Amino acid sequence: MAQGIKDKVAILGMGCSRFGERWDASPEDLMVEAYNEAMQDAGITRVQLDATWFSTHMEDVGTGRGGIPMSIALRLPNIGVTRVENFCAGGSEAVRAAVYAVASGACDIALALGVEKLKDTGYGGLPVATVGTYIPQWYPAAVAPANFAQLAAAYRVKHGIDKATLKEAISQVSVKSHANGAKNSRAHLRKEITIEQCLKAPTIAEPLGLFDCCGVSDGAAAVIVSRPEIARELGKTDLVSFKALQVAVSNGWEMSSNEWDGSYFHTARIASRKAYEEAGISKPREEISMTEVHDCFSVTEMVTMEDLGLSDEGNAWRDVLEGKFNADGAIPCQIDGGLKCFGHPVGASGIRMLYEMYLQLQGRAGERQLGNVRSGLIHNLGGQPNQNICSVSIVGRLGE
Repeated sequence: MAQGIKDKVAILGMGCSRFGERWDASPEDLMVEAYNEAMQDAGITRVQLDATWFSTHMEDVGTGRGGIPMSIALRLPNIGVTRVENFCAGGSEAVRAAVYAVASGACDIALALGVEKLKDTGYGGLPVATVGTYIPQWYPAAVAPANFAQLAAAYRVKHGIDKATLKEAISQVSVKSHANGAKNSRAHLRKEITIEQCLKAPTIAEPLGLFDCCGVSDGAAAVIVSRPEIARELGKTDLVSFKALQVAVSNGWEMSSNEWDGSYFHTARIASRKAYEEAGISKPREEISMTEVHDCFSVTEMVTMEDLGLSDEGNAWRDVLEGKFNADGAIPCQIDGGLKCFGHPVGASGIRMLYEMYLQLQGRAGERQLGNVRSGLIHNLGGQPNQNICSVSIVGRLGE
């Protein structure tokens, strides 16, 4: 019977590039930036790496197909490099592969790295696939802002919230994240904003305005993992370990069933429930210290709080307005600024979220540092509300 990965894998080191409009850097430059920091943090050399996983989404923007671009950029010692892509959850998928490889004993030390150069695509948002006259059944009917605006509308109608109140709540999500991101030198957008700015901003897809949508950025992040006994042999103490790592993928139920009302993420509820079980968490509101969730749009973060069981259904908007997820709230969310301030370089986002958890758990987050951080939850979503991949990871100090 499956036993899960709780405390079987620890983080040796992590690295994260500066995110932003990195016209000065190639994908290889960004990879090296994150990789060098991770290797220095881990205190190992490249010959100690046994295997690597490489997350990138846009194969036509410098990263090509397969794992060769990463192997060349990092001058890896002819070890396995597997390219993974799972929509916007690709970074978490690379981490999952590396963690499972180490937990199984297939390798001792593994690297997961994600990178993306979205600015080089020329798109104002996430790139749109070109499908010609053939429209696959999984292909979304609208661009991302429109799809997530429908999520907002469904949530508002289901729970009887007036438009002005919903708009204020999702604006508060953005205000909170910008206040956090202003303290982060790695973030792309580092200016605080006000509720008034959000409410008066140009509409992108009603009710989502300019400040309710994450930016377009370039960036990379990396993590090196091993088993706890190996980490100790390398002189590591105060280890951060994985407590759970779960993925749920849509199977068409949302699009083909009258039961789904469009107001929540079905996969997030499944993945979080399994992650809590794997981690041995029965009271997430008491046992989760902080979260990094996939805030591609501010309403996504708000709705996700209910899917993760951190708010009662239909009550997340109240929790947001009351400051529950602020830096000084009960369960801080996006303490690094989130996708809202980092943007969403697709292949890197899942690993970037983990980076903040790692810093917080080791007390290395500088002026963002929270007190009494015991555990952190990472939620990484790929796709649209009606068809998606959801990864939920939980990390904490080894043995706690």
